[in-house]
Amino acid sequence: MKRSRIIVLVIALAAGAVAAMLASGNRKTEAPKEPAAPPLATVDVLVAKADLGTGQVVGEGDIGWQTWPAASAGSNFIKKTDRPDAIKDFVGAVVRVPMAAGEPVRDSKVVMAKGGGFMAAILPRGMRAIAVDIAPDSSAGGFILPNDHVDVLLTRRDKAAEKTTGIEKYVTETILKNVRVLAVDQAVEEKEGQKVVVGKTATLELDPDQAETLALSRQIGTVSLTLRSLLDSQSPTPEGVEHGPIVDTRLNTVRYGVSTQSSAR
Repeated sequence: MKRSRIIVLVIALAAGAVAAMLASGNRKTEAPKEPAAPPLATVDVLVAKADLGTGQVVGEGDIGWQTWPAASAGSNFIKKTDRPDAIKDFVGAVVRVPMAAGEPVRDSKVVMAKGGGFMAAILPRGMRAIAVDIAPDSSAGGFILPNDHVDVLLTRRDKAAEKTTGIEKYVTETILKNVRVLAVDQAVEEKEGQKVVVGKTATLELDPDQAETLALSRQIGTVSLTLRSLLDSQSPTPEGVEHGPIVDTRLNTVRYGVSTQSSAR
């Protein structure tokens, strides 16, 4: 073999060895690390430790602090940094709106009864509770339950029409709409061998004028309740007569609404 070829072969082998060493070194080089994410900011929030139903008195073991992402902690959440003694403050409060375990406690969901009755505790400011005697045939077949919304109907004799026609006549008017049911006095009765739940009395949430209207309606006719759909009960306040009953001396009876010529609907 010629000397020149040997030199070329040695150079080629040396170059290959250098290339192999460089490739091996690149494989061993670690990829650059991504910067670590900043720690998640958290805050201690007061939550329900168990399911709490309407009317339940809050005990010390029913609520407690839980770590919560600070970004999702609403302004109405109760934070330990703001109210470190909140647990003691809420012990003895009455639950106004049901809360599920793990749900943040809000001031609006409980009331401080301070020794008062439950019904007085859950009533909003300015509202009144009034009871109405009901039966299955006057309360949607007994399917009306607390926190449902109802319309109140009055069925009465139309004396003006009777004077004209000489025939006994009854009319029905909607006197109140979208009324919240606070409670239903329920008793278990046996009917045809089966036990059914029948409401005897419904307690409604009304303002003072509407409470007077309902009380007067019970004296001049029969009051019935009609159940509203959940989708049709979004208004936070009851609707109906604006200033109580209006006495129509011409008809010698009581009419409702802003006009004596038409009923409130």
